[in-house]
Amino acid sequence: MAEGLKIEIVSPERLVLSDTVQSVTVPGTEGYFTVMENHAPFMTTLRHGFITVTTTSGASDIFFVQGGFADVSPEGLTILAEQASPFSEFSHEELQGRIRGAEEELNRAQTPDDRTTAQQVLSALQNLAGEAGQMTGTHVL
Repeated sequence: MAEGLKIEIVSPERLVLSDTVQSVTVPGTEGYFTVMENHAPFMTTLRHGFITVTTTSGASDIFFVQGGFADVSPEGLTILAEQASPFSEFSHEELQGRIRGAEEELNRAQTPDDRTTAQQVLSALQNLAGEAGQMTGTHVL
């Protein structure tokens, strides 16, 4: 195997990436983490966010992921995503629509539990929009 970390990003629709890279930063549910060659094995769930892949030449590629799992093994990093795409396919308009829908859901919430859940969803989407805006130099809110 060539020097570096073998990565595969897989969504139900397609194989998004299969390559050997220097490092990968991933949005775990407990926070972002970085994986490099010979990383200790572990498995975790993913939150909506952006994966940054640093190639062996030092360039960076960004991918959007919506949930799923990351499995680090001696063979490399496998990301099984609910949805995944290159950042160039990320839709700011779709995200804005989801934020508006979450705001409406929060306004309709009747019980404290419903309000809490709706607020958590809205906050996660707003955080995602902030991250996307930082990556592109624009604001999406």
